[in-house]
Amino acid sequence: MFKSLLLLIASVCLSFTAAAEQKMQVGKYAIHYVTFGSTFLTPEIAKSYGVKRSRYTGLVNISVLDTSQQGEVSAAVAANISGQARDLTGITKNLDFREIREGEAIYYIAELDYRNEETYHFDIDVSHDNDLTTKLKFKQKFYVD
Repeated sequence: MFKSLLLLIASVCLSFTAAAEQKMQVGKYAIHYVTFGSTFLTPEIAKSYGVKRSRYTGLVNISVLDTSQQGEVSAAVAANISGQARDLTGITKNLDFREIREGEAIYYIAELDYRNEETYHFDIDVSHDNDLTTKLKFKQKFYVD
């Protein structure tokens, strides 16, 4: 199941990042982020992670990697993630991030309800120990499939 979820998330990341990689480098940390409709998850995977699978529910997925080891695979890092999503009318929704650990992978997901062609501006705080404190800002337009 773990490999299925990672492959699905990787394929979603690749399909949405044709124009630009969705990553922010802060010192030795790479912060990867992606948003996508929850229907990209299979019903089995959504159920196993307690994700509401709906045409009107999006997921925000964030992972933090320590890239300081030259030539080796970057290590996943446990982080504190919190944030909000603001629509174009100014309505703000708090994002409730949940940590998911599978093997050595660590990532954080939050669900967000939306309507077709609704755009959200994301302000997400990311911190780890005393050497990472940053704000991730991006926007995403969601579509109902």
